[in-house]
Amino acid sequence: HPALAVSRAALLPPPGGPGDPAGQELPVESRPFASYGSALHIALPQAPRAGQLLTLLIDYEAGEGPGVCWLSPEQTAGKQKPYMYTQGQAVLNRSFFPCFDTPSVKFTYSATVKVPEGFTAVMSATSWEKQKDNTFVFKMSQPIPSYLIALVVGDIVSADVGPRSRVWAEPCLIEAAKKEYDGVIEEFLVVGEKLFGPYVWGRYDILFMPPSFPFGGMENPCLTFVTPCLLAGDRSLVDVIIHEISHSWFGNLVTNATWGEFWLNEGFTMYAQRRISTEVYGLPYACLEASTGRALLRQHMDATGEDHPLNKLRVVIEPGFCLFLGVNPDDTYNETPYEKGYCFVSYLAHLVGNQSKFDAFLQAYVNRFKFQSITADDTLGFFLEYFPELKEKGVDSIPGFEFDRWLNTPGWPPYLPDLSPGQQLMRPADELAELWAADGLNMEAIEAVDITGWRMYQLVYFLDQVLQRSPLPEGNVKRLSKMYPKISEAQNAELRLRWCQILLKNNLEAEYSKVKDFLHSQGKQKYTLPLYRAMWGGSEAARALAMETFSATAPQLHVNVQNYVKKILGLAGAE
Repeated sequence: HPALAVSRAALLPPPGGPGDPAGQELPVESRPFASYGSALHIALPQAPRAGQLLTLLIDYEAGEGPGVCWLSPEQTAGKQKPYMYTQGQAVLNRSFFPCFDTPSVKFTYSATVKVPEGFTAVMSATSWEKQKDNTFVFKMSQPIPSYLIALVVGDIVSADVGPRSRVWAEPCLIEAAKKEYDGVIEEFLVVGEKLFGPYVWGRYDILFMPPSFPFGGMENPCLTFVTPCLLAGDRSLVDVIIHEISHSWFGNLVTNATWGEFWLNEGFTMYAQRRISTEVYGLPYACLEASTGRALLRQHMDATGEDHPLNKLRVVIEPGFCLFLGVNPDDTYNETPYEKGYCFVSYLAHLVGNQSKFDAFLQAYVNRFKFQSITADDTLGFFLEYFPELKEKGVDSIPGFEFDRWLNTPGWPPYLPDLSPGQQLMRPADELAELWAADGLNMEAIEAVDITGWRMYQLVYFLDQVLQRSPLPEGNVKRLSKMYPKISEAQNAELRLRWCQILLKNNLEAEYSKVKDFLHSQGKQKYTLPLYRAMWGGSEAARALAMETFSATAPQLHVNVQNYVKKILGLAGAE
């Protein structure tokens, strides 16, 4: 990456062998490769033989690139000390250290990190040791692709929450993190192991990032990074962690060899997440969550047009174009690899026709390809090899459902899994939303519905239905707010997002302070951008609120998110 400056390279003598310990200096040059990085060429003194171990030393300086994020104190929760973290996915770690920055290459790594007093370093590594002079030594003993190497330096502390798990956070968040996650993670890991085979990474720790972290989670092995928005105070968002835990098998252990087949990471992870969720919370709840995912896919395809080239599972990546362009990993990030990928994996399960047989296939698949990077052809080839009776029936070329069509034709999934068990949770939410959208409120019918036992996705589904029916008749939202403090005063970010959208769609200016408070409390892209879009598309008062909130919160937002908001508000200087 242009932000990384290489000053010298040398070939070191073999460990324990003769030769100058400083090594033999080698010529280095950078050659053009793509818009998001160049190729580093190092000339060896003679051609190496196959299997020969080379030890190469590269002196370099990094820090300015897009993969290394520096936060000022006001961008942290504690607001006292600065903080830094790296974000490698998809092709950003080339700005952090010289590497084979492709998911097709896997390696082990070790690192020695010296940080100033009062700071702690943590990495995605299987072992972690603090030495003198505030120096930390890390080792990752399992092979991983470059995008999963991650480093954080900040004022952070940890607390145990299970036999192989601890939470890391800034001191002001650690109590909340411990309370929310104590005993929870182990339950999910045990179910994951039962379904998909041994958890090979040793520890599973969670690091709660500062509020400006723009993503929901990043599945760095041994140390998942998550948004502090998951600290809802009532454990209502703990199941979001199931997605990141599922990556321990799908993505981190079996990895897509190219970003053009990202569905191999995310489609299988969505399927695994919903299998774990079914075991823990029951089928109706998992189906309800999956139907919110399907609604997001529908929204995305309506916005882009179904035949958009990104709406297929195998995206052609030209040399010089990357699925996540270097500077901005989100320009082409979308729901397709997640939700259409989930539908394809569900279709494979449907072909098998027996859940426990398909679960056994998933275990065999993980075992066959663990620590490797593979293509969709490897996956589907193994599927047909594992089920020879299906291969014989020619299930890969059933008209309309051909594997080739799934991979290479954009558009809505040819097969949708049956989510009807979710209806028993959706129907009461639909009926209640209908009651609140009526002209004269039937308070007797409304009061007869008890929502105290509803879990988060049922409440989310209800609010989505209210939002779809908004603006509601005059006064209804005000009554709704008063009737359900569980919703209007929620600390749960998924509920807060939708409640804020409802307030804006109904012009309830008396509660606009809730929108402002929510945007001051976090900077996650998924919550921030829809609210700015809603404000900008709303009344004069809503647009004024957008400008006022952005000028107050801009310094605490991630630079990509700042740019997206500037674009929405039509501000000059948007890149």
